[in-house]
Amino acid sequence: MMCNSQSIREELCVYARKTVANKLVVGPGGNVSARFEGKMYLSPSGFALDEVKPEHWVEVDIATGEIKDIGLRPSSEVLMHLYAYRANPSIGAIVHTHPPHCIAFTLVERELPIMFPDQAALVGRTVYVPYVLPTTDKLADAVVEKVNEASSILLGNHGLVTTGRNLREAYYRTEVVEESAKIYLIAKSVREPKVLTREEFEEIASLESEAYRIQLLQKMK
Repeated sequence: MMCNSQSIREELCVYARKTVANKLVVGPGGNVSARFEGKMYLSPSGFALDEVKPEHWVEVDIATGEIKDIGLRPSSEVLMHLYAYRANPSIGAIVHTHPPHCIAFTLVERELPIMFPDQAALVGRTVYVPYVLPTTDKLADAVVEKVNEASSILLGNHGLVTTGRNLREAYYRTEVVEESAKIYLIAKSVREPKVLTREEFEEIASLESEAYRIQLLQKMK
Protein backbone atom coordinates (compact mmCIF):
# COMPACT_ATOMS: atom_id res chain seq x y z
CA MET A 1 0.00 0.00 0.00
CA MET A 2 1.46 3.35 -1.00
CA CYS A 3 2.00 5.61 2.00
CA ASN A 4 4.05 8.55 0.77
CA SER A 5 5.15 10.46 -2.30
CA GLN A 6 8.53 8.72 -2.37
CA SER A 7 6.96 5.30 -2.78
CA ILE A 8 4.78 6.65 -5.62
CA ARG A 9 7.88 8.08 -7.32
CA GLU A 10 9.63 4.71 -7.07
CA GLU A 11 6.60 2.85 -8.40
CA LEU A 12 6.35 5.29 -11.30
CA CYS A 13 9.94 4.41 -12.22
CA VAL A 14 9.08 0.71 -12.26
CA TYR A 15 6.21 1.12 -14.72
CA ALA A 16 8.03 3.74 -16.78
CA ARG A 17 10.82 1.23 -17.36
CA LYS A 18 8.27 -1.44 -18.29
CA THR A 19 6.81 0.77 -21.02
CA VAL A 20 10.23 1.06 -22.65
CA ALA A 21 11.26 -2.57 -22.11
CA ASN A 22 8.02 -3.75 -23.73
CA LYS A 23 8.41 -1.34 -26.68
CA LEU A 24 5.27 0.61 -25.89
CA VAL A 25 7.25 3.82 -26.46
CA VAL A 26 10.47 4.72 -28.25
CA GLY A 27 12.89 7.55 -27.52
CA PRO A 28 11.46 10.31 -25.35
CA GLY A 29 7.87 9.44 -26.29
CA GLY A 30 5.03 8.80 -23.88
CA ASN A 31 4.27 10.02 -20.37
CA VAL A 32 3.11 8.49 -17.11
CA SER A 33 1.58 9.96 -13.97
CA ALA A 34 0.03 9.01 -10.65
CA ARG A 35 -2.21 10.83 -8.18
CA PHE A 36 -1.36 11.14 -4.49
CA GLU A 37 -2.96 13.42 -1.89
CA GLY A 38 -4.16 16.11 -4.26
CA LYS A 39 -1.00 16.11 -6.35
CA MET A 40 -0.03 14.37 -9.53
CA TYR A 41 3.49 13.15 -10.21
CA LEU A 42 4.25 13.36 -13.93
CA SER A 43 7.21 12.36 -16.07
CA PRO A 44 9.50 15.28 -17.00
CA SER A 45 9.87 16.65 -20.52
CA GLY A 46 12.87 15.55 -22.58
CA PHE A 47 13.54 12.24 -20.82
CA ALA A 48 13.14 8.72 -22.14
CA LEU A 49 10.88 7.04 -19.61
CA ASP A 50 13.53 4.52 -18.58
CA GLU A 51 15.88 7.41 -17.72
CA VAL A 52 13.55 9.01 -15.18
CA LYS A 53 14.73 8.72 -11.57
CA PRO A 54 12.50 9.05 -8.50
CA GLU A 55 13.52 12.67 -7.90
CA HIS A 56 12.72 13.66 -11.51
CA TRP A 57 8.94 13.19 -11.35
CA VAL A 58 7.34 16.64 -11.46
CA GLU A 59 4.79 17.44 -8.75
CA VAL A 60 1.72 19.34 -9.93
CA ASP A 61 -1.15 20.47 -7.71
CA ILE A 62 -4.30 19.06 -9.32
CA ALA A 63 -6.68 21.77 -8.10
CA THR A 64 -4.53 24.79 -8.98
CA GLY A 65 -2.18 23.47 -11.66
CA GLU A 66 0.77 24.87 -9.71
CA ILE A 67 4.02 23.14 -10.66
CA LYS A 68 6.63 22.55 -7.98
CA ASP A 69 9.92 23.95 -9.25
CA ILE A 70 12.59 21.24 -9.33
CA GLY A 71 14.40 22.62 -12.36
CA LEU A 72 12.56 20.30 -14.77
CA ARG A 73 9.55 20.92 -16.98
CA PRO A 74 6.63 18.50 -16.82
CA SER A 75 5.71 16.46 -19.89
CA SER A 76 4.24 18.54 -22.70
CA GLU A 77 1.02 16.55 -22.19
CA VAL A 78 0.61 17.97 -18.68
CA LEU A 79 -2.84 19.39 -19.48
CA MET A 80 -4.16 16.01 -20.63
CA HIS A 81 -3.18 14.42 -17.31
CA LEU A 82 -4.33 17.37 -15.21
CA TYR A 83 -7.76 17.64 -16.85
CA ALA A 84 -8.33 13.88 -16.61
CA TYR A 85 -7.66 13.81 -12.86
CA ARG A 86 -9.98 16.75 -12.36
CA ALA A 87 -12.73 15.14 -14.44
CA ASN A 88 -12.66 11.71 -12.82
CA PRO A 89 -11.70 11.45 -9.13
CA SER A 90 -11.54 7.65 -9.34
CA ILE A 91 -8.50 7.82 -11.63
CA GLY A 92 -5.32 7.10 -9.70
CA ALA A 93 -2.87 6.78 -12.59
CA ILE A 94 -2.56 7.55 -16.30
CA VAL A 95 -0.32 5.86 -18.88
CA HIS A 96 0.10 7.47 -22.30
CA THR A 97 2.13 5.45 -24.79
CA HIS A 98 2.70 5.02 -28.53
CA PRO A 99 2.20 1.25 -28.98
CA PRO A 100 2.88 0.27 -32.63
CA HIS A 101 -0.12 -2.01 -33.09
CA CYS A 102 -2.46 0.51 -31.52
CA ILE A 103 -1.22 3.24 -33.84
CA ALA A 104 -1.47 0.90 -36.83
CA PHE A 105 -5.02 0.02 -35.81
CA THR A 106 -6.06 3.71 -35.74
CA LEU A 107 -4.77 4.13 -39.31
CA VAL A 108 -7.33 1.64 -40.65
CA GLU A 109 -10.07 1.30 -38.01
CA ARG A 110 -11.76 3.17 -35.19
CA GLU A 111 -13.66 0.82 -32.91
CA LEU A 112 -11.59 -1.94 -31.32
CA PRO A 113 -13.94 -4.89 -30.76
CA ILE A 114 -13.86 -7.08 -27.66
CA MET A 115 -12.42 -10.41 -28.77
CA PHE A 116 -11.20 -12.47 -25.81
CA PRO A 117 -11.84 -12.90 -22.06
CA ASP A 118 -8.87 -10.97 -20.62
CA GLN A 119 -9.70 -7.97 -22.78
CA ALA A 120 -13.34 -8.14 -21.66
CA ALA A 121 -12.50 -8.54 -17.97
CA LEU A 122 -9.53 -6.19 -17.56
CA VAL A 123 -10.27 -3.43 -20.08
CA GLY A 124 -13.78 -3.64 -21.48
CA ARG A 125 -14.73 -1.06 -24.07
CA THR A 126 -12.01 0.99 -25.75
CA VAL A 127 -13.04 4.37 -27.16
CA TYR A 128 -11.51 6.39 -30.00
CA VAL A 129 -10.52 10.04 -30.44
CA PRO A 130 -9.73 11.28 -33.98
CA TYR A 131 -6.32 12.86 -34.55
CA VAL A 132 -5.74 16.06 -32.61
CA LEU A 133 -2.48 17.99 -32.52
CA PRO A 134 -0.45 16.58 -29.57
CA THR A 135 0.55 18.68 -26.55
CA THR A 136 -2.40 21.06 -26.98
CA ASP A 137 -5.39 21.90 -24.84
CA LYS A 138 -7.51 20.57 -27.73
CA LEU A 139 -6.09 17.09 -27.16
CA ALA A 140 -6.56 17.46 -23.41
CA ASP A 141 -10.21 18.45 -23.94
CA ALA A 142 -10.79 15.55 -26.36
CA VAL A 143 -9.40 13.00 -23.91
CA VAL A 144 -11.33 14.45 -20.98
CA GLU A 145 -14.58 13.98 -22.88
CA LYS A 146 -13.87 10.22 -22.84
CA VAL A 147 -12.32 9.53 -19.41
CA ASN A 148 -15.68 8.84 -17.79
CA GLU A 149 -16.72 6.51 -20.62
CA ALA A 150 -13.82 4.06 -20.72
CA SER A 151 -10.46 3.27 -19.17
CA SER A 152 -8.71 3.01 -22.54
CA ILE A 153 -8.69 5.65 -25.26
CA LEU A 154 -7.15 5.18 -28.70
CA LEU A 155 -5.78 8.42 -30.15
CA GLY A 156 -5.98 8.45 -33.93
CA ASN A 157 -2.55 8.50 -35.64
CA HIS A 158 -0.97 8.98 -32.22
CA GLY A 159 -1.22 6.30 -29.55
CA LEU A 160 -3.09 5.17 -26.46
CA VAL A 161 -4.16 6.53 -23.07
CA THR A 162 -5.15 4.17 -20.28
CA THR A 163 -6.34 4.98 -16.79
CA GLY A 164 -6.68 2.95 -13.62
CA ARG A 165 -7.21 3.13 -9.91
CA ASN A 166 -3.49 2.53 -9.55
CA LEU A 167 -0.41 2.29 -11.74
CA ARG A 168 -0.52 -1.46 -12.07
CA GLU A 169 -4.05 -1.38 -13.42
CA ALA A 170 -3.40 1.48 -15.83
CA TYR A 171 -0.18 -0.10 -17.12
CA TYR A 172 -1.57 -3.60 -17.67
CA ARG A 173 -4.55 -2.15 -19.50
CA THR A 174 -2.00 -0.66 -21.91
CA GLU A 175 -0.48 -4.10 -22.48
CA VAL A 176 -3.88 -5.74 -23.01
CA VAL A 177 -5.10 -3.09 -25.48
CA GLU A 178 -1.86 -3.32 -27.48
CA GLU A 179 -2.21 -7.12 -27.58
CA SER A 180 -5.84 -6.71 -28.63
CA ALA A 181 -4.90 -4.42 -31.51
CA LYS A 182 -2.21 -6.87 -32.59
CA ILE A 183 -4.62 -9.81 -32.52
CA TYR A 184 -7.22 -7.87 -34.48
CA LEU A 185 -4.78 -6.85 -37.21
CA ILE A 186 -3.46 -10.41 -37.57
CA ALA A 187 -6.96 -11.89 -37.78
CA LYS A 188 -8.22 -9.16 -40.12
CA SER A 189 -5.41 -9.95 -42.57
CA VAL A 190 -6.95 -13.42 -43.01
CA ARG A 191 -10.68 -12.74 -42.82
CA GLU A 192 -13.24 -10.77 -40.83
CA PRO A 193 -12.56 -11.51 -37.13
CA LYS A 194 -15.15 -13.27 -35.00
CA VAL A 195 -15.62 -11.02 -31.99
CA LEU A 196 -17.45 -11.58 -28.72
CA THR A 197 -21.15 -10.81 -28.79
CA ARG A 198 -22.64 -8.43 -26.25
CA GLU A 199 -24.08 -11.44 -24.42
CA GLU A 200 -20.71 -13.18 -24.30
CA PHE A 201 -19.02 -9.99 -23.05
CA GLU A 202 -21.65 -9.49 -20.34
CA GLU A 203 -21.33 -13.13 -19.31
CA ILE A 204 -17.61 -12.67 -18.72
CA ALA A 205 -18.20 -9.44 -16.83
CA SER A 206 -20.63 -11.21 -14.52
CA LEU A 207 -18.37 -14.14 -13.70
CA GLU A 208 -17.43 -14.12 -10.05
CA SER A 209 -13.90 -15.30 -10.84
CA GLU A 210 -13.38 -12.46 -13.31
CA ALA A 211 -14.76 -9.91 -10.85
CA TYR A 212 -12.33 -11.26 -8.27
CA ARG A 213 -9.45 -10.88 -10.71
CA ILE A 214 -10.38 -7.26 -11.35
CA GLN A 215 -10.58 -6.50 -7.62
CA LEU A 216 -7.27 -8.22 -6.99
CA LEU A 217 -5.56 -6.29 -9.78
CA GLN A 218 -6.86 -3.02 -8.39
CA LYS A 219 -5.46 -3.77 -4.94
CA MET A 220 -2.04 -4.90 -6.10
CA LYS A 221 0.74 -2.41 -6.59
